[in-house]
Amino acid sequence: MICGRIGGCVRSKETVVTMILSSKKLLASLIILIVALLAAEPAAAFRCGSKLVVDGMHEVQVVAICGQPTTNRILGYALRGYDFRHRRNPGSGWTEYRNPGYGYLTQEVIITEYVYNFGPRKLMRRLIFEGGVLVTIETIGYGYRE
Repeated sequence: MICGRIGGCVRSKETVVTMILSSKKLLASLIILIVALLAAEPAAAFRCGSKLVVDGMHEVQVVAICGQPTTNRILGYALRGYDFRHRRNPGSGWTEYRNPGYGYLTQEVIITEYVYNFGPRKLMRRLIFEGGVLVTIETIGYGYRE
């Protein structure tokens, strides 16, 4: 950096080039990080063999992929709102209305827990189903020998 008495400091060509190169490295690193995060599996997912189990799957699909769980039990019942769609013709065309939430359209669902033990060298998984649909996947520590 070259500084004069009256005008202030002026950067030399070398420092400007160094700053540009370091900003390009930073940008490249940031792009690589974003791509790696986008390519990663969802946090609420795990593998059974070569198949992926994710939120939103049905109990039957999970049992088909992973087999029967080590333990399963009914935790209780809950009221859940469901998405009711209907159509009406207000004049010029069809319009679809959605009424989600806990309003007047609720149903009672069974809350079920499955626990999968994959052995002492792998993590056990606790799956919570509401109305037969997977809503939560938890890791509960290492498994054990049966």
